[in-house]
Amino acid sequence: MEQYEIKRPESFKKRKRIGCGTGSGHGKTSCRGQKGQMSRSGSKHRAWFEGGQMPLQRRIPKRGFNNIFKAEFQLINVSQLNKLNESVIDAETLLKSGLIKKSEIQIKILGNGELTKSVKVIADVFSKSAQEKIVKAGGEAVIRTVELN
Repeated sequence: MEQYEIKRPESFKKRKRIGCGTGSGHGKTSCRGQKGQMSRSGSKHRAWFEGGQMPLQRRIPKRGFNNIFKAEFQLINVSQLNKLNESVIDAETLLKSGLIKKSEIQIKILGNGELTKSVKVIADVFSKSAQEKIVKAGGEAVIRTVELN
């Protein structure tokens, strides 16, 4: 095979040669069009410029959204309850053991893991699987009531 027989791969595109006369198809205005900013020499625009349209960074809200109605829970799994040596598990017990940070925030018991002993659990919300596992182990799942002062 000779060097002149080698074909260029199709992925190699030819460079567009502009300003080489009207017969080339790239003459006269050199592929820039008739008028406007980009037809002039030295013209450029920033990547985020949108041609006079209100820019994206000015259209979107500047402050974040905080849902004031969002329910915040402290999550505890059934397997974590199994490690406690208490017959009644409530917010104070969980706070002392370090499983929750604050007793005022709602507590939700999730059903991950197994429960081997019967305990009375007092919390704000129980998942279905957690409630079933607590009852199956011979315990009791009690929903905590908020005390008003």
